[in-house]
Amino acid sequence: MKLLVDENLSVQLVPFFEPHFPGTCHVKQLHCEQTDDTDLWCYAKENGFSIISKDKDFQQMSVFRGAPPKVIWLRMGNNPARRVLELLDRELPAIKHFMGHPNRSLLILEP
Repeated sequence: MKLLVDENLSVQLVPFFEPHFPGTCHVKQLHCEQTDDTDLWCYAKENGFSIISKDKDFQQMSVFRGAPPKVIWLRMGNNPARRVLELLDRELPAIKHFMGHPNRSLLILEP
């Protein structure tokens, strides 16, 4: 279980998730900035990633296509990385449960 952190989120999330989901990386680390959402979806599916994003397009793809990949949608506006990390730290048990659940495809997190 590893996460692909979308470009609309800070690369600072990678070290936060790495101990829990080894192999997690940011799209910048893969040189996939400005990649079409559908192409990122396919990349995640083909390479065993789940996607974490604030982009509603991934939420919609998850609803219509299901998993894989799983999608964690952060339903929050522009916030500093610190605020995003606070939310993720608080919701880490829910994220772990979601990632381990074979029948769930979408997790929506809100502050």
